[in-house]
Amino acid sequence: MIHSDRPLDKFSRPLKVIYLVTAFFLLLIPSACSRKLVEMSGNPLFEGWYADPEGIVFGKECWIYPTWSRPYDEQLFMDAYSSKDLVHWTKHEKVISKENISWLRRALWAPSVIEKDGVYYLYFGANDMHEKGEGGIGVAVADNPAGPFKDALGHPLIDEVINGAQPIDQFVFRDDDGQYYMYYGGWRHCNIVKLGEDLKSLVPFEDGTMFKEITPKNYVEGPFMLKRNGKYYFMWSEGGWTGPNYHVAYAVSDSPFGPFERIGTILESDMSVATGAGHHSVIKGRGKDEYYIIYHRHPLGSKDGNNRVVCIEKMYFDDEGLIVPVKITFEGVPATRLK
Repeated sequence: MIHSDRPLDKFSRPLKVIYLVTAFFLLLIPSACSRKLVEMSGNPLFEGWYADPEGIVFGKECWIYPTWSRPYDEQLFMDAYSSKDLVHWTKHEKVISKENISWLRRALWAPSVIEKDGVYYLYFGANDMHEKGEGGIGVAVADNPAGPFKDALGHPLIDEVINGAQPIDQFVFRDDDGQYYMYYGGWRHCNIVKLGEDLKSLVPFEDGTMFKEITPKNYVEGPFMLKRNGKYYFMWSEGGWTGPNYHVAYAVSDSPFGPFERIGTILESDMSVATGAGHHSVIKGRGKDEYYIIYHRHPLGSKDGNNRVVCIEKMYFDDEGLIVPVKITFEGVPATRLK
């Protein structure tokens, strides 16, 4: 009779060793993975239909001020969201609303927020102005980024069409010398104006003019300015805001006034992720060259032009200082500290 266990005896000890070693490493894998697991923001960043997000860092917190994406007659307030890590967001309801803007009737759009000497200024477009006297760009103030922001003038700061630019989609930019400028304009035209020390008035340029047109090729709306390494990166949205062809392009200049020669597209639809990626802002992270682009987009399959959600991605520059085209994702960005 042949005993089957005898041939295995000489292999049993090595097999046991292999088994134990393998089991040991298998136990280590979950631990290693857990150490490498990074919490991501996900896209969209928060629930709700929002658009035209203005992102800005105050202290160690990022604040996002978006348009409430609903029919024009319902757009009578704005919410805001704040985060210390770009992952966990706190909602601040109605930071500005009709109750504090006497001349607002509809279409409260595209805020731009900035702080100076402890006062927060929120610039907004109102009433979808077509003719002088119907509305325009206003400014509201608060002593807290969560508001409530109250109209500072009782009337629009800009209430007429100049150089063909509808007074909407304003962005306020502070240059290194402390001068504040406002870029604005819909209807395929963009102007720059110079703000006074009170940030509630316009002052003339050195040549005496009050408005300068700086419209780049293919510009539609949504201007944004970023200064990096002494260069002015001017960005804007192209295409139709309700459709899949909405996207962001940019130019670079040595001056805040241009000229701005279009370089290319940096943010656009990805038919496997979302459509209509546009009307953005950019914030600076803690790192020397760490930037994030905040934008809105349409979820796949959406047929309502107002169905827009706020998202975020990392934005990079190449060795020549050009912006690397941004890939839109569902994952968003990893948690990070801000300053």
